[in-house]
Amino acid sequence: MSQQSSMHFYLSWAKERIDEMDAALASFEVKVGQAKAESRVKTDQLLSDLTKRRDEFQALLKTQAEAGETAWAGAKTDLERQWTGFEAQVKTYFEGAGKQLEQQQATFKDVAAAQSKAWREAADKFREAAGKVAAARTVDVDAALKQMRSDASEAEARLQKLKQAGSESWSVLSAGLAESRKAFDQANKAAWDALKGAGPKS
Repeated sequence: MSQQSSMHFYLSWAKERIDEMDAALASFEVKVGQAKAESRVKTDQLLSDLTKRRDEFQALLKTQAEAGETAWAGAKTDLERQWTGFEAQVKTYFEGAGKQLEQQQATFKDVAAAQSKAWREAADKFREAAGKVAAARTVDVDAALKQMRSDASEAEARLQKLKQAGSESWSVLSAGLAESRKAFDQANKAAWDALKGAGPKS
Protein backbone atom coordinates (compact mmCIF):
# COMPACT_ATOMS: atom_id res chain seq x y z
CA MET A 1 0.00 0.00 0.00
CA SER A 2 2.91 2.36 0.69
CA GLN A 3 4.16 2.33 -2.91
CA GLN A 4 0.61 2.59 -4.20
CA SER A 5 -0.18 5.61 -1.99
CA SER A 6 2.97 7.39 -3.16
CA MET A 7 2.06 6.75 -6.79
CA HIS A 8 -1.47 8.07 -6.18
CA PHE A 9 -0.03 11.26 -4.72
CA TYR A 10 2.28 11.80 -7.70
CA LEU A 11 -0.43 11.01 -10.22
CA SER A 12 -2.91 13.33 -8.49
CA TRP A 13 -0.28 16.07 -8.41
CA ALA A 14 0.42 15.69 -12.13
CA LYS A 15 -3.24 15.35 -13.13
CA GLU A 16 -4.12 18.54 -11.30
CA ARG A 17 -1.42 20.42 -13.25
CA ILE A 18 -2.59 18.95 -16.56
CA ASP A 19 -6.18 19.90 -15.77
CA GLU A 20 -5.06 23.47 -15.09
CA MET A 21 -3.06 23.53 -18.33
CA ASP A 22 -6.07 22.25 -20.26
CA ALA A 23 -8.32 24.88 -18.64
CA ALA A 24 -5.90 27.69 -19.52
CA LEU A 25 -5.56 26.38 -23.09
CA ALA A 26 -9.35 26.21 -23.50
CA SER A 27 -9.62 29.79 -22.28
CA PHE A 28 -6.99 30.96 -24.78
CA GLU A 29 -8.67 29.02 -27.60
CA VAL A 30 -11.81 31.08 -27.01
CA LYS A 31 -9.65 34.22 -27.07
CA VAL A 32 -8.11 33.25 -30.43
CA GLY A 33 -11.57 32.95 -31.94
CA GLN A 34 -12.48 36.44 -30.71
CA ALA A 35 -9.15 38.15 -31.41
CA LYS A 36 -8.64 40.82 -34.03
CA ALA A 37 -6.17 40.04 -36.79
CA GLU A 38 -3.24 41.91 -35.22
CA SER A 39 -3.52 40.18 -31.84
CA ARG A 40 -4.56 36.82 -33.30
CA VAL A 41 -1.00 36.00 -34.41
CA LYS A 42 0.35 36.65 -30.91
CA THR A 43 -2.44 34.66 -29.25
CA ASP A 44 -2.05 31.82 -31.78
CA GLN A 45 1.67 31.64 -31.00
CA LEU A 46 0.98 31.62 -27.25
CA LEU A 47 -1.58 28.86 -27.68
CA SER A 48 0.87 26.83 -29.78
CA ASP A 49 3.68 27.28 -27.23
CA LEU A 50 1.46 26.41 -24.26
CA THR A 51 0.03 23.36 -26.03
CA LYS A 52 3.58 22.16 -26.73
CA ARG A 53 4.51 22.60 -23.06
CA ARG A 54 1.39 20.69 -21.94
CA ASP A 55 2.09 17.88 -24.42
CA GLU A 56 5.69 17.58 -23.19
CA PHE A 57 4.44 17.47 -19.60
CA GLN A 58 1.96 14.70 -20.48
CA ALA A 59 4.60 12.70 -22.36
CA LEU A 60 7.01 12.86 -19.42
CA LEU A 61 4.18 11.93 -17.05
CA LYS A 62 3.29 8.89 -19.13
CA THR A 63 6.91 7.74 -19.25
CA GLN A 64 7.29 8.10 -15.48
CA ALA A 65 3.97 6.43 -14.68
CA GLU A 66 5.14 3.38 -16.61
CA ALA A 67 8.58 3.47 -14.95
CA GLY A 68 7.18 3.24 -11.40
CA GLU A 69 7.64 5.02 -8.11
CA THR A 70 11.43 5.08 -7.97
CA ALA A 71 11.57 7.12 -11.17
CA TRP A 72 9.25 9.76 -9.72
CA ALA A 73 11.77 11.41 -7.41
CA GLY A 74 13.85 12.74 -10.31
CA ALA A 75 10.96 13.14 -12.70
CA LYS A 76 8.96 15.33 -10.35
CA THR A 77 11.71 17.94 -10.58
CA ASP A 78 11.47 17.89 -14.39
CA LEU A 79 7.68 18.05 -14.27
CA GLU A 80 7.81 20.97 -11.82
CA ARG A 81 10.22 22.81 -14.13
CA GLN A 82 7.87 22.30 -17.08
CA TRP A 83 4.88 23.39 -14.99
CA THR A 84 6.73 26.53 -13.85
CA GLY A 85 7.57 27.34 -17.48
CA PHE A 86 3.92 27.02 -18.46
CA GLU A 87 2.85 29.30 -15.60
CA ALA A 88 5.56 31.84 -16.40
CA GLN A 89 4.51 32.01 -20.04
CA VAL A 90 0.88 32.67 -19.08
CA LYS A 91 1.99 35.36 -16.61
CA THR A 92 4.26 37.00 -19.21
CA TYR A 93 1.38 37.07 -21.68
CA PHE A 94 -0.97 38.78 -19.26
CA GLU A 95 1.66 41.23 -18.06
CA GLY A 96 2.66 42.14 -21.62
CA ALA A 97 -0.78 42.18 -23.16
CA GLY A 98 -1.93 45.34 -21.46
CA LYS A 99 -5.41 45.55 -20.05
CA GLN A 100 -6.74 42.05 -20.68
CA LEU A 101 -8.98 42.07 -17.63
CA GLU A 102 -11.79 40.10 -19.23
CA GLN A 103 -9.40 37.42 -20.51
CA GLN A 104 -7.58 37.27 -17.16
CA GLN A 105 -10.84 36.74 -15.33
CA ALA A 106 -12.03 34.09 -17.80
CA THR A 107 -8.73 32.21 -17.56
CA PHE A 108 -8.67 32.49 -13.78
CA LYS A 109 -12.23 31.16 -13.48
CA ASP A 110 -11.46 28.23 -15.80
CA VAL A 111 -8.25 27.32 -13.95
CA ALA A 112 -9.94 27.73 -10.53
CA ALA A 113 -12.74 25.42 -11.69
CA ALA A 114 -10.13 22.86 -12.80
CA GLN A 115 -8.48 23.07 -9.38
CA SER A 116 -11.81 22.54 -7.60
CA LYS A 117 -12.57 19.55 -9.79
CA ALA A 118 -9.11 18.10 -9.06
CA TRP A 119 -9.75 18.40 -5.30
CA ARG A 120 -13.04 16.53 -5.61
CA GLU A 121 -11.55 13.80 -7.81
CA ALA A 122 -8.58 13.33 -5.48
CA ALA A 123 -10.91 13.05 -2.49
CA ASP A 124 -13.03 10.48 -4.37
CA LYS A 125 -9.96 8.39 -5.26
CA PHE A 126 -8.72 8.58 -1.71
CA ARG A 127 -12.13 7.51 -0.35
CA GLU A 128 -12.11 4.54 -2.74
CA ALA A 129 -8.62 3.50 -1.64
CA ALA A 130 -9.52 4.12 2.00
CA GLY A 131 -12.32 1.59 1.68
CA LYS A 132 -9.66 -1.05 1.17
CA VAL A 133 -7.57 -0.37 4.28
CA ALA A 134 -7.61 -2.39 7.44
CA ALA A 135 -10.21 -1.48 10.05
CA ALA A 136 -7.50 -0.48 12.51
CA ARG A 137 -6.54 2.40 10.21
CA THR A 138 -10.08 3.59 9.59
CA VAL A 139 -9.94 6.40 12.17
CA ASP A 140 -6.71 7.82 10.66
CA VAL A 141 -8.05 7.53 7.13
CA ASP A 142 -11.41 9.10 8.03
CA ALA A 143 -9.61 11.99 9.72
CA ALA A 144 -7.37 12.50 6.68
CA LEU A 145 -10.37 12.47 4.32
CA LYS A 146 -12.27 14.91 6.53
CA GLN A 147 -9.24 17.24 6.61
CA MET A 148 -8.84 17.00 2.84
CA ARG A 149 -12.47 17.97 2.28
CA SER A 150 -12.20 20.82 4.79
CA ASP A 151 -9.05 22.14 3.10
CA ALA A 152 -10.77 21.88 -0.28
CA SER A 153 -13.74 23.92 0.97
CA GLU A 154 -11.43 26.60 2.38
CA ALA A 155 -9.44 26.80 -0.84
CA GLU A 156 -12.60 27.00 -2.91
CA ALA A 157 -13.92 29.82 -0.70
CA ARG A 158 -10.68 31.81 -1.16
CA LEU A 159 -10.85 31.33 -4.93
CA GLN A 160 -14.50 32.44 -4.95
CA LYS A 161 -13.52 35.67 -3.18
CA LEU A 162 -10.90 36.33 -5.85
CA LYS A 163 -13.43 35.60 -8.60
CA GLN A 164 -15.79 38.15 -7.10
CA ALA A 165 -13.09 40.80 -6.73
CA GLY A 166 -12.92 40.96 -10.51
CA SER A 167 -10.27 43.63 -11.01
CA GLU A 168 -7.17 41.97 -9.58
CA SER A 169 -3.99 41.71 -11.63
CA TRP A 170 -2.89 38.34 -12.99
CA SER A 171 -0.13 38.27 -10.37
CA VAL A 172 -2.71 38.44 -7.56
CA LEU A 173 -4.97 35.86 -9.24
CA SER A 174 -2.01 33.59 -9.96
CA ALA A 175 -0.85 33.86 -6.34
CA GLY A 176 -4.31 32.73 -5.22
CA LEU A 177 -4.15 29.74 -7.54
CA ALA A 178 -0.64 28.89 -6.31
CA GLU A 179 -1.78 29.07 -2.67
CA SER A 180 -4.70 26.75 -3.43
CA ARG A 181 -2.41 24.40 -5.38
CA LYS A 182 0.03 24.25 -2.46
CA ALA A 183 -2.80 23.46 -0.04
CA PHE A 184 -4.02 20.76 -2.45
CA ASP A 185 -0.58 19.17 -2.62
CA GLN A 186 -0.20 19.18 1.18
CA ALA A 187 -3.68 17.78 1.82
CA ASN A 188 -3.32 15.16 -0.89
CA LYS A 189 0.06 14.01 0.42
CA ALA A 190 -1.17 13.91 4.03
CA ALA A 191 -4.18 11.85 3.01
CA TRP A 192 -2.14 9.31 1.07
CA ASP A 193 0.47 9.17 3.81
CA ALA A 194 -2.34 8.10 6.16
CA LEU A 195 -2.71 4.98 4.04
CA LYS A 196 0.96 4.04 4.12
CA GLY A 197 1.59 0.78 5.87
CA ALA A 198 -2.06 -0.21 5.88
CA GLY A 199 -3.00 -3.49 4.22
CA PRO A 200 -6.18 -4.24 2.31
CA LYS A 201 -9.19 -5.57 4.14
CA SER A 202 -9.44 -9.33 4.24
